[in-house]
This record gives sequence, structure tokens and C-alpha cells, in this order.
Amino acid sequence: MAHSFKFQNNFRLGVATASTQIEGSAPASNWLTWAEQGHIKDGSSPTNAGGHWKKWKEDANLMQKMGLQIYRMSIDWARVEPEPHHFDTQVLQRYLDEILYLKKVGIETLVTLHHFSNPKWFEEIGGWAKKANAKYFLEFAEKTVELLYPQVQEFVTFNEPNVYTVFGYFYGDFPPGKKSLWLTSRVLSVLAATHIRLYIVLHQRYPNIKIGIAHHLRVYRAKRLWNPFHHLFKFGIKHFFNTTISKAFVLGRFGLFIRNLGHFPRGEYADFWGINYYSRSTVSSFADGVKQPAPINDLGWEIYPKGIAQVCKTAYRLLPRPLFITENGTCDNRDTFRSKYLYDHLRVIAKAQAKLPIERYYHWCFCDNFEWLEGESARFGLVHMDYTSQKRTIKSSGKFFSKIISQHGVNERMYAKYAKKQVYPTN
Repeated sequence: MAHSFKFQNNFRLGVATASTQIEGSAPASNWLTWAEQGHIKDGSSPTNAGGHWKKWKEDANLMQKMGLQIYRMSIDWARVEPEPHHFDTQVLQRYLDEILYLKKVGIETLVTLHHFSNPKWFEEIGGWAKKANAKYFLEFAEKTVELLYPQVQEFVTFNEPNVYTVFGYFYGDFPPGKKSLWLTSRVLSVLAATHIRLYIVLHQRYPNIKIGIAHHLRVYRAKRLWNPFHHLFKFGIKHFFNTTISKAFVLGRFGLFIRNLGHFPRGEYADFWGINYYSRSTVSSFADGVKQPAPINDLGWEIYPKGIAQVCKTAYRLLPRPLFITENGTCDNRDTFRSKYLYDHLRVIAKAQAKLPIERYYHWCFCDNFEWLEGESARFGLVHMDYTSQKRTIKSSGKFFSKIISQHGVNERMYAKYAKKQVYPTN
């Protein structure tokens, strides 16, 4: 079996990060409060997180050394707007300086405006559960885009609105820790309306701008193929977590669960698909499950490379737009199987490009970071982070990724050196 492959000519590769997860010096946000309340498994908090806020130029130089072509980053709303209607122009300028420097070293940025984090004051006035509060985010987003455009012309409004809402308002694991189906519906409705409103406003002002969401998509399978209830749960979860949310945000197709709070007409409200893909879920109830036996990562998530093409196909059928893999990666604390993970997923993408316009791949993550509830205990980075000294060291998987970029694919020698001998853990 040949192990080499090449990508299509227009395909570009890079990495993704989120401000709360890498910057450190954390401002007053929902996630800082959540950490201070003791919800993080290893007791860490976003106050450390690798110190990117101060070491951004070092990180940009490291990205250049690795040959990265593109970079997805987020703007910390809490840092930009520490009080309602008070915008820190020095903070916005600092973000612009970083973007300009990245451009200087040959790296183009895709900017995310909301990546799970809210200012503390926003949370205290009811957050996304109140429709009237959307005006605060819209003001922040418009001011941010006004400063960054045209140096940045591509923006993600919301990262994983399904994950943010379900874990924050249904399961209660993320801040604000609610457990309410009604609130889940309400928040999704407000987020969808805010995305569409922002899409319309920004396109009116900036003719060349491109707007999308970064949507977490999963593949689902029934635990027992002979059990009709397992198939029913599979269909229900897939329809809600993947399809219903996609239709509301990108097509303005609402229903009873996600309501049309802005009275928007049906249309097309995305210029590209941002797809975050990590795993496959095995379903026997409304809870998430994992196939037995299966290859898994260090968090117990199934590793299922074929799924990355499957979710791309599903999204493209719904709305034919360029496909960006805005996140894909794995928790591999010792870096013993990440190169194989990269190889397996990128090989699937290269094959799928014959039929699907998959144009970009942003690996999650550039460096080890504050991984939300897992804290600093779950390592997803291509670059190792010593959280005490904040020293950065490119991992073997990071070197492999650099080779993949320079070769625009994988040859037999690269495969033999980095991926061939690696084996996934199993459950």
C-alpha cells in the first residue's frame, strides 16, 4: 500500500488557537470565574495559559519557523471591553500589531470574534439568555472588525455555538452552569440571530469580507445496530447537534427549538464552512458514548479519521461553500500517536478533495494550552509548553506537520520516519 499523497494546489495548512486558552494575564471573564470557583479538573486557570499575550512575537516567529501558512486566532472580548461600552484601544492595537507581524512573516489570519469567553460583566447581566444583551456583542464585533479590516478579511462570528450552549446551559459543565432545556433553546436562538445580524451588517459595510461560523460536527453511530431505540437516539442527537443548528445559523431556517428572534428571511448567511472535527460518538441514549473496542486518545475520545470527510460532505450538501477545517487535533500527552493522527486525517482530506472544496486545515492546537475543563492536563499542541518556564519546544508531530506543509503532502520517507511505527491507544 502506498502511503504518499498530495493535496490540491489551493490547499493551505496552519494552526488554530483561542485567546482564553493561550494568552494568560486573564481579564475578568466567565472562564476566569469558573476556574476560581474550582471547576477545572487540575486546579489551573487561564491566568497562565502559556503567556502568549506577552510572548506573541516569539510565537509568531516559531510559526514562521514551522512554515505555517495560515493561523486562526480569537479576540478576547473581555480584554477589549473590560466595562460596558468602554473599549481599550491599546488592546485592539496590540491585536492588530500581532496580525500585521504575522502577515509580514507570511502568515494570513482568520479571526474568531467569540470563542466561549464572555466578559464577567456580560455574564452578570444575564449573558446570552437575554435577547437585549446581543447589542453589546454586536458593538464589540463591529468595532473590532472596523480596526482589523482590511488586514483581516475573514471572520468567524461564533466558535461551536452547539458546544457552548449545550455544555453551558443543558449539561451545566461550562459556565454559567445551567441545566435547562428552555435556556438552551433561548441561547441558541439569540446566538443565531446575532450571527445573522452581524453577517448582514458587515457585508453592507465591507464588500470583500467573508463571514462564517466554526461548527463542531460529529459522526454518530448506534451502539447496537439491531436496537431501534439506539437508532432513534442517534438520529435525534445528530439532527439537533449538527443539522438543526446548522440550518438556523447558515440558512435562516428556524423551528420550534431555535426560533427566529430577528424575523430574518431564509437565505444564505455563511461565505465558508468552518468545521471543527474531533471524534465519533456511539449512541444508546441522549448521553455521549464511545465504541468498544476502538482507538482512543488520552481523553477517551474515539479516533475516527473517516469522519472528517463525512461531516464535510454533509455540510456541503446543506450549503455549497468552501470548506475550512477550522479545528482538528487530538489529546496526546506524550506525543506518541499525534503524527499518525495527522497522517490519517490529512490523507482522508487529500482523497476527499477530488469531490469537495476543502481549502484549509487549521490544526488544534499550535501549542499546549488551557484546555477548558481539563485545564493544563490535556495536551493538544504541536508545540510543547512548559507551564512553569513557558518554554516552547516543537514536538516530533510539529516537525512532521512542518514537513507536510513544505512537501504539500506526505511521501514514503516522511511516513516511515514519523507515523509508521505509531499506534493508537485502545479502550
